Amino acid sequence: MSLTFDTRPAAYAVIIRDGGILLAYWKQGGREGWTLPGGGLDLAEHPVDGCRREIHEETGYHAEIGAMLGIDVGHWPAEIRLDGGERDFQSLRLVYDATITGGELRHEVGGSTTHAAWIPLAEVSRLNRVSLVDAGLRLYRERPLDGRLSSPSLTSPGSVG
Repeated sequence: MSLTFDTRPAAYAVIIRDGGILLAYWKQGGREGWTLPGGGLDLAEHPVDGCRREIHEETGYHAEIGAMLGIDVGHWPAEIRLDGGERDFQSLRLVYDATITGGELRHEVGGSTTHAAWIPLAEVSRLNRVSLVDAGLRLYRERPLDGRLSSPSLTSPGSVG
C-alpha cells in the first residue's frame, strides 16, 4: 500500500562569517522561529537558482552557492499543516554552503520571514529555532559524503520554515 502525500522541494543555505550565522526569522500560522535563509522552489526552478533567489528575498544579500551539504527531510501530518492541506506533507530541503558576495542586510517585505540577522554561533542553541537550523549546522560540520546525517533530525510540528 502506498500513501499519498504532498511534497515540496526547497533550498536553503548555511552562511557563516566572522563567527556568526545568517538566519531569517520565520513567522506563519501562529508559529515562529529562526531558520536558515531559503525556501520553496518555483516550478522548474533549479535548486541553486532558488536558493540564491530566496537568500536575496529574505536578507537583501547576493550570494554564491557552494557545495551541497546534504538533504534534510521534514514530515508533517495533515492535521497540523499550516496551509489546510488534507494530506501529509513532506519537505525535501536541499542545504547548501554559501557565501555573501554583495548587497546589504534588509528585512523581507510580504514574505514568511520578518527579518534576518547575523547570530553568533555560540548563541544559536539558546534561540527559538526550527529543526532545520540544527540539521544545517550539523551538515556544515560533518559534511557527510552521501548528504545524509547519521541520525535524521527530528522535525517538530513548528519547524516548517
